[in-house]
Amino acid sequence: MSEPRKMTPSEAFVETLAANGVTEIFGIMGSAFMDAMDIFAPAGIKLIPVVHEQGAAHMADGYARASGRHGVVIGQNGPGISNCVTAIAAAFWAHSPVVMITPEAGTTGIGLGGFQEANQLPMFQEFTKYQAHVNNPARMAELTGRAFDRAMSEMGPAQLNIPRDHFYGEIETEIPVPQRLDRGPGGTRSLDEAAALLAAAEFPVIVAGGGVVFSGGVAQCRELAERLGAPVVNSYQHNDSFPASHPQWCGPLGYQGSKAAMRLIAKADVVLALGTRLGPFGTLPQHGMDYWPATAKIIQVDADNTMLGLVKKIDVGICGDAREAAAALTERLRTRTLACDATRDRRAGEIRDEKAAWEKELGGWIHETDPYSLDMIAEHEKEADSWLHPRQVLRELENALPERVMVSTDIGNINSVAHSYLRFEEPRSFFAPMSFGNCGYALPAIIGAKVAAPDRPAIAYAGDGAWGMSMVEVMTAVRHDIPVTAVVFHNRQWGAEKKNQVDFYNRRFVAGELESESFAGIAQAMGAEGIVADSLDEVGPALRKAVDAQMNDGRTTVIEVMCSRELGDPFRRDALRKPVRLLEKYRDYV
Repeated sequence: MSEPRKMTPSEAFVETLAANGVTEIFGIMGSAFMDAMDIFAPAGIKLIPVVHEQGAAHMADGYARASGRHGVVIGQNGPGISNCVTAIAAAFWAHSPVVMITPEAGTTGIGLGGFQEANQLPMFQEFTKYQAHVNNPARMAELTGRAFDRAMSEMGPAQLNIPRDHFYGEIETEIPVPQRLDRGPGGTRSLDEAAALLAAAEFPVIVAGGGVVFSGGVAQCRELAERLGAPVVNSYQHNDSFPASHPQWCGPLGYQGSKAAMRLIAKADVVLALGTRLGPFGTLPQHGMDYWPATAKIIQVDADNTMLGLVKKIDVGICGDAREAAAALTERLRTRTLACDATRDRRAGEIRDEKAAWEKELGGWIHETDPYSLDMIAEHEKEADSWLHPRQVLRELENALPERVMVSTDIGNINSVAHSYLRFEEPRSFFAPMSFGNCGYALPAIIGAKVAAPDRPAIAYAGDGAWGMSMVEVMTAVRHDIPVTAVVFHNRQWGAEKKNQVDFYNRRFVAGELESESFAGIAQAMGAEGIVADSLDEVGPALRKAVDAQMNDGRTTVIEVMCSRELGDPFRRDALRKPVRLLEKYRDYV
């Protein structure tokens, strides 16, 4: 703590932000916090104004995930705050240390139905790890500091709710020193039990999750994998949790993931789930394979004890930091005789063979093979149109991605297919909306990531439906010199949901079409560069040109890729079934 000093509550608030290293806040200015906003600049804090508050919260999420520091978002009480709920939910499922600052209606008017009044704590209750309400101006620094501490310690968003009249007055207060947990590897007993299982394993497999990234544990995961000779698969939407150039990397599990990863984990007799909750969407059957090994022993490492055994039955649960746990297990196994040592060379060969087979399949997987997609391909050829097959586009983009790139993907059909084509060499490179699965994520998230890491190329992937929800933030990038590149897959449809209408509703399409003007043209009207790619040989050069403009000229570019209406596998085969109609007038609809 600092020495007690007299100051205004606004000063206490801003001083506590500065003590926590806050240099950027995303949001829209408002009278509810204007007294504090007035002194952001002398405290070294920049407020980055956005077009819409959902975008601000996604930017804070992207900033946090790219940097490992807090991402901070603020807005006007009432509608400004309620606009952030969706994005805070996405941050919650990404375990992002976002601090949501929610100025509230004044205390003398609460309950009277005044202008922009809302009960702001309940609306975030489900999607925050901690909520603080400043019930007295004298507690401003204390509760502000605690919100920042808890966002880090609880690994998720924290809300700081401040009645707007509590920014004013005079208080005597101390500025709290930030507290950060020193996380350990887990309990001795559970680590010993896990080491014994791994030592006896003949085909161990490691699932590297988000906890490996958040803890800075990629090197420790790699050392453990090399000691075991184990295949390493990425958990769903964490393609950056292990370097793709490593011979033991096998790609991601889950929706539209790597067949090599799935075939290899199916052979496992022991699975080490390192820093992952093993979420259901990341372990569902895919590509016609129910690959999760039913008889394998499962070791799960998670810093949140409530995640242990929550989704999958486990044999050993370790409540610990992924980096520290990996190091502790490696130390226990360093001089120990391992059953898998005898099969190391054979297993390495299986890894090579499975990866080579998957790469060959991907290379020849030019278009989707379901009947509807085949009909669309026939129509495409008949019309001599220039629509591009999404998988060919994704491979061209993959080959053109620069070193140290950061990529965000929105939710949707083509973006999910991209999981098989995105490979990274370092952590904090891949950002996706995770289990919340909301549209409109990719562009604002990559803008936030670019603010956190301006020296790295930043690219967003979005389908045209999701793009329509967030493209106005191109103006934020242009206005505030935050150059990014966006790739928009323009296939004129809500592809993921339309696929369900193909598979379950006999191609009765309702509300799935998205005809629109040129997104490249709209980008130009917002002050960005716009490129249309409607032939395959234009895709890679367009991306390289856009990245060059981003890194060397500080220019934002939107690349509009004209894609066919082909559709990949549906999101949720487990959630739909063929309809049964009971009323006579509807019986033909089966």
